[in-house]
Amino acid sequence: MGKILLQGMEFFAYHGCFREEQIIGTKFTVDLEIEYDTTATEKSDRLSDALNYQAVYQVVKKEMEKPSHLLEHVAGRILDEVKNAFPRIIHITVKIAKINPSLGGGKIHEVACILSH
Repeated sequence: MGKILLQGMEFFAYHGCFREEQIIGTKFTVDLEIEYDTTATEKSDRLSDALNYQAVYQVVKKEMEKPSHLLEHVAGRILDEVKNAFPRIIHITVKIAKINPSLGGGKIHEVACILSH
């Protein structure tokens, strides 16, 4: 078994409960931790045996382009779509963070949601 980590993927997107968030957008980061059987890849050194993380990134990007109200909803879609696209995945964890969210005058670096399947 092995893991692939895709960390710090940055997106500008339109997720949030407030109308303004869905109009002006904000910056988000997404991290994935993907566990899959790396036995074939370890021996072959062929991309065809590996989990192609460029293809994984494209799935995440596609889901980030669809506006949602809640981080949990976006994270759930990412989990489902990545898992459906890559059935060799054994376990996956996603963290999605809204950078510098508006909290009524308070200052906070990020608000995040972490989900696993």
